[in-house]
Amino acid sequence: MPLHRCPAERDERPRSMNPFFGEANPVVEMTEAPPRHRLPAEPMPPTAAYQLVRDELMLDGNARLNLATFVTTWMEAEAGSLMAECRDKNMIDKDEYPRTAELERRCVAMLAHLWNAPDPQSVIGCSTTGSSEACMLAGMALKRRWARRNADRYPSRDARPNLVMGVNVQVCWEKFCTFWEVEARQVPMEGDRFHLDPQAAADLCDENTIGVVGILGSTFDGSYEPISELCAALDDLQERTGLDVPVHVDGASGAMVAPFLDEDLVWDFRLPRVASINTSGHKYGLVYPGVGWALWRGRDALPEELVFRVNYLGGDMPTFALNFSRPGAQVVAQYYTFLRLGREGYRAVQQTTRDVARGLAERVAALGDFRLLTRGDELPVFAFTTVPGVTAYDVFDVSRRIREYGWLVPAYTFPANRQDLSVLRIVCRNGFSTDLADLFVEDLARLLPDLRRQPHPMTRDKQAATSFHH
Repeated sequence: MPLHRCPAERDERPRSMNPFFGEANPVVEMTEAPPRHRLPAEPMPPTAAYQLVRDELMLDGNARLNLATFVTTWMEAEAGSLMAECRDKNMIDKDEYPRTAELERRCVAMLAHLWNAPDPQSVIGCSTTGSSEACMLAGMALKRRWARRNADRYPSRDARPNLVMGVNVQVCWEKFCTFWEVEARQVPMEGDRFHLDPQAAADLCDENTIGVVGILGSTFDGSYEPISELCAALDDLQERTGLDVPVHVDGASGAMVAPFLDEDLVWDFRLPRVASINTSGHKYGLVYPGVGWALWRGRDALPEELVFRVNYLGGDMPTFALNFSRPGAQVVAQYYTFLRLGREGYRAVQQTTRDVARGLAERVAALGDFRLLTRGDELPVFAFTTVPGVTAYDVFDVSRRIREYGWLVPAYTFPANRQDLSVLRIVCRNGFSTDLADLFVEDLARLLPDLRRQPHPMTRDKQAATSFHH
């Protein structure tokens, strides 16, 4: 079944178009818009094509007011200029664009130092289109390493690989397990624990476990999973059973927050059991989408047979990625941002973002209708729900009504075993200032009287109430 159906032919009836979109005389120039779902028969002036597309895009939401997304929505003009200058460079063609390739290599080296690799020179890494691709690559490496160790019995009916993770993982991990035929073993939520429990994760491991995924910054509530405790539980498992299970840290957001704000938190390559780490450069790496990064502790963590070498572009180029051709603009923008900010600059930006999140969380709680699940003191993200006494409306009503002011705030139900809990979540990013936070609280307070007067919550189907899904 296609994701996008072809529209019926009857939708292709002629439509009028503003005659001033024409290149010259508005009386004789084009006054009929081109078809939407078929190629036009003739070319049109670039100004007309531009205006048609621009007009339609005006109906999108304002990205700066989107409090659902983790993705960067503001960069400096200089970064935008660099990206425009590099968007025609094919990142994969390292022979033709050696300096872009060098900037990628430098970014990997900077991340290796940032994540406390014991020997940064031995770290293997690459850029990706985002964390989803980086997670796929990390999962592939885990599976191949496990298959090597179990070559005497895999493939066979009794040796089905599995991957252990919390039920709060981002959907890319479920995709990985489906695409690469790996059993997903998920630790459910319990009570006020909304992410993976280290001992429960270790208990799910067996001889077919390729690894355990730890999330440094859950998308559900912004909390860090206890990576150090997870590694300790797996150390104990190895002592008792001999099972040596590696850990991959999905640091899509937290790997670019914790190194600057939580330096004493041990979660990275300082833990010998951590084999690989990924992050999204386009989240708290502060770059426009899409760029991600995947790093492996060393060559032993990334099997050589997964690295392909191509030479038809003019040189012997190793590549390990799901995508091939892609622009070098985002990698250049990442290097620019690393140079522009440095450690102290990143610390200042992330601290300000966390301060905004904490302050906003406190003000939301002070309204009296809401209970905080998290407070923005790990990721600059917090989740909240209505207090028990609120019966006239629910979080889905809040999400729907706050959109009237331009704010996009997701409402969703938690997974097993907390399907009873529905929450709102706010992601604070660089560019979401204290002034904007003030405006948000004012708008939220402004709509509460109407919500309190409702006879009951207006949401009938919670699954259909939001297009936001993890």
